[in-house]
Amino acid sequence: MPLVTLTIRKGKSKAFKDAVFAGIHTGLVNSGVPETDKFQRVLELGPDDFRYHPEYPDLTSKRDDDFVLIEILLSAGRSVKIKKKILADAIAALAKDPGLNPENVMIVFKETTWENWSFAGGRQIHV
Repeated sequence: MPLVTLTIRKGKSKAFKDAVFAGIHTGLVNSGVPETDKFQRVLELGPDDFRYHPEYPDLTSKRDDDFVLIEILLSAGRSVKIKKKILADAIAALAKDPGLNPENVMIVFKETTWENWSFAGGRQIHV
């Protein structure tokens, strides 16, 4: 069960947010995540609360106000190969719609073990 958190600058349209979530979900589904396994949230912050360096570490173009930080919390165990596939598919989808420059996209994977998930009712179904 991936939990996707999108952090963006305030003022982005619903269409922009929908397209980013769709692109990330495409990358996850292409790597084996079920289509219905969709848990997403967005944090919208102003420039005082969402700060980032425009060029770090070695960008080919500067970040701008379309910069998106995507955190994907998922269960431990996915290989580097699978994570690379998620990245490639997500970046390709985001470049297409909403037309994001790949240099404006930062994706961070965070892993947790299965016993740390309770999908509902306090049940740990994978333990």
